[in-house]
Amino acid sequence: MRKAYVALTGLMLLAVVLQFYFAAVGAFDKPHTDSSFMLHSMTGMMAIPLFSLLATIAAAVARAPGRLIGMTILPLGLIIVQTLIVALGGLLDDGAGNTTTASLAILGLHALNGLAIMGVSGMVFRQARLFATPAAAPAS
Repeated sequence: MRKAYVALTGLMLLAVVLQFYFAAVGAFDKPHTDSSFMLHSMTGMMAIPLFSLLATIAAAVARAPGRLIGMTILPLGLIIVQTLIVALGGLLDDGAGNTTTASLAILGLHALNGLAIMGVSGMVFRQARLFATPAAAPAS
């Protein structure tokens, strides 16, 4: 089960890296349409939460330390924060759908929270690999 845990955390990290790539694709798509950020949205709303949840279950079954189990579910929580950031930023627009200074200040947090998701996912993958590696036998 430890190898499955490592594989799932690796897939989660890969999905986060792809999330940044898909954000750039959407940002540079011309003209911007409703589908410009479709891959970014799907990865963020489906793939990352799914891998976080499955990896958390695998960590619990493998009897990982509680802190590591908690860190493994954290990307899912941060994805929820991403959704709240976008919703709050939308509430602060000018009523016609145009951004305001306040909405931009809030929406800018979306990128910073994305970096936090990347950092947590990378740390979880590293810790999962260490957890799955058998400890060296003491020399006698």
